[in-house]
Amino acid sequence: MAKEENYRIVPDTSVIIDGLLSEMVESGEYEGIELFISEAMVAELESQANRGLEIGNKGLDELKQLQEMAREGMLYMSFTGKIPTTEERMYAKAGTIDAIIRSCAEDLDATFVTGDKVQYDVAVAKGMDVEYLPPRKTELMPLLIEDFFTEDTMSVHLKHKIAPMAKRGSIRNIEFVTIRDTPCSSHELKQITRELLERARADDESFIEMSLKGATVLQIRDMRIAIANPPFSDDVEITAVRPVASVSLDEYRLGDELKERILAQRGILVSGPPGAGKSTFGAGVAIFLHENNYVVKTMESPRDLQVPNEITQYAPLEGSMENTADVLLLVRPDYTIYDEVRKTRDFEIFADMRLAGVGMIGVVHANRAIDAVQRLIGRVELGVIPQVVDTVIFIDKGEVAQVQTLEFTVKVPSGMLEADLARPVIVVSDFETSAPEFEIYTFGEQVVVMPVSDSVARKPVWGLAEGEIEDVVQRYAKGPVDVEMLSDTSAVVKVLDSEISKVIGKGGVTIDEIEKIVGVHIDVRELDEKSLKKGNKDRSIESSYRPTVEHTKKHVILNVPDIASQDVEIYTGDDYLFTATVSRHGDVKVRSNSALAEDILDAVDAGEPVIIKVI
Repeated sequence: MAKEENYRIVPDTSVIIDGLLSEMVESGEYEGIELFISEAMVAELESQANRGLEIGNKGLDELKQLQEMAREGMLYMSFTGKIPTTEERMYAKAGTIDAIIRSCAEDLDATFVTGDKVQYDVAVAKGMDVEYLPPRKTELMPLLIEDFFTEDTMSVHLKHKIAPMAKRGSIRNIEFVTIRDTPCSSHELKQITRELLERARADDESFIEMSLKGATVLQIRDMRIAIANPPFSDDVEITAVRPVASVSLDEYRLGDELKERILAQRGILVSGPPGAGKSTFGAGVAIFLHENNYVVKTMESPRDLQVPNEITQYAPLEGSMENTADVLLLVRPDYTIYDEVRKTRDFEIFADMRLAGVGMIGVVHANRAIDAVQRLIGRVELGVIPQVVDTVIFIDKGEVAQVQTLEFTVKVPSGMLEADLARPVIVVSDFETSAPEFEIYTFGEQVVVMPVSDSVARKPVWGLAEGEIEDVVQRYAKGPVDVEMLSDTSAVVKVLDSEISKVIGKGGVTIDEIEKIVGVHIDVRELDEKSLKKGNKDRSIESSYRPTVEHTKKHVILNVPDIASQDVEIYTGDDYLFTATVSRHGDVKVRSNSALAEDILDAVDAGEPVIIKVI
């Protein structure tokens, strides 16, 4: 129904930005009205446009259209009121500009028209003549930008004077193709931008995620739209991204162990290069957790994860994820998906929530799984990292390419030999094989991320060297000796705990002498049963001894004073020879002309060990 002639209105900013007045004038409902535009509103729109905010440009476009209608005689339009001061503009968000616009309506005895429910309530409370124009619920028509999409289009890239481009194909095979030969015009991009902003305001499932100088980010249902304008960009550019797949976790063919690990409320980083499918996997994990009766929330900016309505998606509260985290800790979720963890503050918030007991899954850009862990270094205390993140899932081309686990331990770092170099080490291992791949530790003032080398291939000559070292060490150790070559210049020698001091000697004199003889650096360690070589495997460490062998005319004498008067068994290598009783002087005598004496002497000549084992 058309308004009566001389119907005077003063609109606020919300009505102008929504473009409702021009529509109502064109439809005849507001034809012939007297339209008074507050200078305060013009100043606000100008300020927004100067800051590169799309809503400012949209509002100015509406004013230009209304001015054109006024020239055609469809309405009377004039400007009124004062231009706000700098201080009043600073407090625009606090309602200063809105108050000035309302004052204009009161001074002119005009109807105040608003699309803002709060402004409507304020006007009613003040007894003003007010009309509320809520955003119109119209049928959502296809967007112009949707014409550039096909079923396999992941993203569309539009730029002024450049032919439209798109990324098409599957995640495993993406191609960057030209959509058409005709470049995008300024008018076309402006029309697309206006349509997108209108949709963001009119559609309950769409919203403006971010509006900054030169940049606007919209979430139009499942599409994420980034609009860039000068001076932020060199020219107008619109990028629209949408998921090409909604993948269930079952489609990743994860093993039961990994699924159980995810369900254990852990700290997990989902890493991968841009476009690899990290967010898609993260959404799949969120759905998997929800289906297993976990309370799941997300922290996103922008909110573009494709998750069910039961999973609430949180944006930065008052521009801060820290505020969002504070609220989430009160909500007490079992798991939170943090998309994405990029800045130092993001990592700190992630760590804070994880240490508070919340299961956390963070989406991180990284070219390798270990790179995701390295991004924590310096942002989270080194010793706390395995408590914050104990699993890294690396996504590449839409598939789980690698899974790594983190464990904190105290050990000698790989490649170091001295026991006194032991330190706290974070061991990063492959989840499937449990094989260590990296070690993270402090070295001086630096934090080192060191790859763990594969086992060095044994050289045939090392066996001979081990035998020579064993012979030399046996001069000082009467019990079993186990030698393992680590390289051409280093070896580990294991002896009984009671004999370590004998092998090392006072002040290390003995071991220095042994090293000079064999020409190899030796690390002396305690021998345990698991470390015995094949020839010694079945012997009791505590009761096995290497005797001193002496050959006289009448006897072959085996001297073991440590076990005098005890019953023993004598072996050469693994072969049992006989049983005897050691004399009180620590000797076992065998007649020189006997077969047993011959076996013992043959074993000594062949380099085989003679072993005496206490029964």
